[in-house]
Amino acid sequence: MASRAPSAPAFGEADLSNCEREQIHLAASIQPCGVLLALREPELSIIQASANAADFLGRAEHLYGHCLADLGGDVAERVQPFLEQPLNPIPVAIRCRVGGSGEPLDGLLHRPGDGSLVLELERAGPSHDLTPEIERGLQTVLNATSLRELCDKSAEMFKRLAGYDRVMVYRFDDQGHGEVYAEERNEDLEPYLGNHYPASDIPQIARQLYKRNRIRVLADVNYEATPLQPRYSPLSEQDLDMSLCFLRSMSPIHIQYLKNMGVGATLVASLVVGGQLWGLIACHHYAPRFLHYEMRAACELLAEAVATRIAALESYVRAEAELSTRRLEQRMIDAVTKHGDWRAALLDNPQSLLKPVGAFGAALLYEDEIRTVGDVPSTTELRRLGQWLDSKPRQTMFATSALARDAPEFADMTEVASGLLAVPLSSTKGEYIFWFRPERVQMVTWGGNPFKAVVVGDDPADLSPRRSFAQWHQLVEGTAEDWSAANNAAARLIGETVADILLQFRSVRTLIAQDQLQHVSLQVRESEHPVLVADAQGRILIANDAFDPLIPSSHATLERVEDIAQFCAHPAEVRRMLQDVVRHRRAWNGEILFHTRQGVDKPMMVRADPVSATPNRLLGYVVLLSDLSEQKAAESARRRFQQDVVGQNGLPGLPLESETGLTYRNLMSSVVGNAQLAALEITEGIDLTRVPEMLDSVRASTDRTSELLQHLVRHAQSARD
Repeated sequence: MASRAPSAPAFGEADLSNCEREQIHLAASIQPCGVLLALREPELSIIQASANAADFLGRAEHLYGHCLADLGGDVAERVQPFLEQPLNPIPVAIRCRVGGSGEPLDGLLHRPGDGSLVLELERAGPSHDLTPEIERGLQTVLNATSLRELCDKSAEMFKRLAGYDRVMVYRFDDQGHGEVYAEERNEDLEPYLGNHYPASDIPQIARQLYKRNRIRVLADVNYEATPLQPRYSPLSEQDLDMSLCFLRSMSPIHIQYLKNMGVGATLVASLVVGGQLWGLIACHHYAPRFLHYEMRAACELLAEAVATRIAALESYVRAEAELSTRRLEQRMIDAVTKHGDWRAALLDNPQSLLKPVGAFGAALLYEDEIRTVGDVPSTTELRRLGQWLDSKPRQTMFATSALARDAPEFADMTEVASGLLAVPLSSTKGEYIFWFRPERVQMVTWGGNPFKAVVVGDDPADLSPRRSFAQWHQLVEGTAEDWSAANNAAARLIGETVADILLQFRSVRTLIAQDQLQHVSLQVRESEHPVLVADAQGRILIANDAFDPLIPSSHATLERVEDIAQFCAHPAEVRRMLQDVVRHRRAWNGEILFHTRQGVDKPMMVRADPVSATPNRLLGYVVLLSDLSEQKAAESARRRFQQDVVGQNGLPGLPLESETGLTYRNLMSSVVGNAQLAALEITEGIDLTRVPEMLDSVRASTDRTSELLQHLVRHAQSARD
């Protein structure tokens, strides 16, 4: 038998010093509200059974070694059609009977990966048509226009549907701490809304399980665990992996935690956004409560819809920030063209620079000059900040919400600059845009003292999670509101935009200020973006080093602007457009496809602009190239998403011969609509690097929902048969 590493305590053997690593998926026991049978295929012989199986199923003898067909009824017949299916990651539901009692049972089938087939059985609950509630819930989700509204409505929806005393939408921050973001509760219960809970309350192993098994029910905190017999799987000689078992026992430490809260039963639905555990819908009851399969599946389905809508709403915020940034970019381009400068367009309308990032002040450090808007530190302090960042390894962005904690030498700036977001504008030291947030002295309300998480009694065995969950208030000083992912993405985009404009401006100065040619041209040459500077006849003065990877041959020469056409997918068309720029002195923006030296076709945006000293005196031309690979990858991912989601799930293989089948078909249309809306918002966002990942997450959620719907249809039909 495989030995277990001492750093990973077995289920039930952990204490509060090592519960983070407790192997909670290897519980070797179940809650007694059902039974578990592990089967060997294809004969379906029982190789493991929960100790309560014989009594639960009305058998006089132990079940170990018997075949499923020996139990009587139609259970073996109901299992047989699924033996060729993967049954992972979503268990499939069956309605069956065992023996001659005729009592209907609900079963869930899945494969844990050790070669066995796991069948969990529970007594079937009363028949309910949940389609109206599901349809109503999906419409509620689709109609939510803000994250706050969505979470509030979701708490109401789950309380109405599942009937628990308290329902909370629990949201994680970047450090893993949780906040009760929305709540619906019985009037006699104290509110938890706004309470914070430390990350240590939910170990990492539990968080990973929440991503795999999206719905978990604890029927009674006072249950006595029923062991599996034999303890180890005969196929693997190890503990059965119970990650997908709905009956799996829960960690004794977690049970004690709930008892200390006075909770009698729970249901927890996961909210997975972009492949990450965004939060939980946590339902508490103050007496035992068990939810049958149909209700659990409906809750899981709606939680998937909520997670998809969260992805859409968070992406919408990013898209709004992008729109503001694009407007700012256009003003700066116009300013360069008309006035030869861009700084006024950046700073004259403070909100256009501050609002997308949610900042209270900003500063531009450029060529030893400092310009500011809003509330910022002094000029001397801004220079110190620039020097401090120059001394650190170069980053595309630096963000902190506690500057004095990261750099105590700036503690005197806490009042105005506890939060700092900085992006470099070039490879030249001391050139940045800074955004600032002031100190936000706040009273954080914790659900119990997070610094007193352990209670030790007279006996070392009397070690338990904290017993008091009375609100504990902590005064937090020296920090600002955290920069969100949308803030970071907006800052990065503004920085890239200003860097491009700055490069164009310096290219113009290369033409205008010949006495500074050597210094300024060096800055242009060192730019990470490909740029050409040409004279009034279109002869190239500078082709910077960033062009090298784009030009297939190291021996190729670039003499005139239009010479870059030879490396493009449509050389004649590109040459004609660039010749028109020089001949007619007009700007051109367009997409081109470069055949690069690495043999990769790289999509690029070309922007060619004439530069004039006076209306009648042309100085030359600046040609800037921007890599569109991320944008094209995002567009491609969106097309694949549409093909996959609409093609595979738009008309799922649901039976049409019944009213139930038609109803669920309509429900799937709502699910696909929710997914398409999320895809639209995601691909219009500003963080293009995450688009494929986010779309994959929405696609996976939609596939999961489609499978859950089909399971519910089959289950409803078998219940009527």
